Amino acid sequence: MKKRVLFYIFGVLAFGLGSCGDFLEEYSQNQRYATTAQDLDELLRGECFMQSSNPSSNTQETMGFSSGLTMNYPWLHVMDDDAEEFVEGGFPYTSSYPRNVLGSFYHWGSDPFLTLENDQYRDNDWERFYKSIGVLNSIIYMADEFRSKEEDIELLNRVEGEARFLRAGYYFLLVNIYGMPYSKVTASRDAGVPLKITEHIEDKYFSRGSVEAVYSQIVTDLKRATVCLEGIVPSSTLRVGEVAANALLSRVYLYMEEYEACIAAADEAMAGAYSVMDLNSWTDGKNVISWTSPETIFTQGGNAVVSTFLSSSTDWNNPNPDYTYPQQAFSYQVSEDLLRCYSDGDLRRTAFFKNSLHAAIPDKYKTWMDYNDNDEIGMDFLIRLPEVILNKAEALAMLTRDGDAKTELEKLRSKRFAAAPSVTETGEALIDFIRDERRRELCFEGHRWFDLRRYAVNSIHPLPDNFTIRHRNNAYEANSRTWYENGYYELNAYTQDRAAWIIPIPNYAIEFNRGELQNEIRPNRELQRD
Repeated sequence: MKKRVLFYIFGVLAFGLGSCGDFLEEYSQNQRYATTAQDLDELLRGECFMQSSNPSSNTQETMGFSSGLTMNYPWLHVMDDDAEEFVEGGFPYTSSYPRNVLGSFYHWGSDPFLTLENDQYRDNDWERFYKSIGVLNSIIYMADEFRSKEEDIELLNRVEGEARFLRAGYYFLLVNIYGMPYSKVTASRDAGVPLKITEHIEDKYFSRGSVEAVYSQIVTDLKRATVCLEGIVPSSTLRVGEVAANALLSRVYLYMEEYEACIAAADEAMAGAYSVMDLNSWTDGKNVISWTSPETIFTQGGNAVVSTFLSSSTDWNNPNPDYTYPQQAFSYQVSEDLLRCYSDGDLRRTAFFKNSLHAAIPDKYKTWMDYNDNDEIGMDFLIRLPEVILNKAEALAMLTRDGDAKTELEKLRSKRFAAAPSVTETGEALIDFIRDERRRELCFEGHRWFDLRRYAVNSIHPLPDNFTIRHRNNAYEANSRTWYENGYYELNAYTQDRAAWIIPIPNYAIEFNRGELQNEIRPNRELQRD
């Protein structure tokens, strides 16, 4: 076994993928060893945080896919019940449009990375995660090595804390995308993702770790992060502090059904200097979520929703029936099912969505409408105070502490209504209400798909076995040059349709590991008609 740590900073890759697809291979073009906490901090900033996509190379209207998507997991937003297909205009060509590129995800196809025009593209998210984890492993290892000689221990603590937080976050995303959901009963034998936390190269092929093992490491990292980051308030929401670590820990404990621990972590996070925006003072054109919002605890990455859903361009308000629509005419919109979840008087219905003449568009956050605006938000990895409140409320309801759960809900709902209706539900009805409130509040932030998976295996109040998601399908009629609805695809409950709820590990990782990694076979899904 080889054991070495290579470092190079100032923009040179530390851990990367060779052409063979080795997602944990280590190599360096410019070997240089880190010797101080400042070196580690520069490596952390340069190589470990998610990068946002370049708007000029990936516009709001197109979605290039020939070598894999440059944006982070846009497909996560089209598989659940919050999205609907949108087609408009008098021409069928859709090659680089969201409908074609993400259509097999929307239909829960046997190979989701196959476009509707049968072009295969690469899953780049898997390698991006593991490349970052490789760098983080080395930073965490070297932070420990430096403790006996580093003068700036405060900086070293912050670097290790941020590295632990990011590694935990990336494994959380990996296991919830490519692994099975956490089930208290079966987590020790359920398939997760490969777990690699050492800084050295191991001469072996990797297989899936259990879901329990992956979550155990996530918790270990986050608990250590809270120690390292104790008292640290970051200079901006683009960096990690103690509150962010506790907030993410509350989410992880909720998924694990460790409800008392979830409440404790949420309380720590809620003691920070963050607040819920009062939508009673919201004005049209103002974004609820931004880099500097009082609700934003941490943000990184880009915003795949912008490229996936209808462009918020003024073109969509053109009433001319002969107008040639932009390329987003083959895209996605907010589902009617989601919109029906908002009751009368819920200010989120107006503040979270933009209504054009054609469809409702997600519009809750500051996005790249002005490329010189420094307040745009990264939605790929976002933590907000409302989520922490809902984490705690759900945990309380699961422990049958209904009154306390309603008190937490009031902290949020009092800012979302002029006069919030009383929550009268109890027991399982209250749990369902909180789940719906989560859907209303956290839509298009990457939560819904993961939430549905964990609800399905919850030991106290699981989703019913007859739960389904139905996505309608549209076809083009050349003679009339119009689109029409010609059926639907249906996803059954996780207990009935498990493989379709798990994104397959990419072939390049399977091939490199000589078959040690395996995917469940996703069924071919037939178009249905009533």
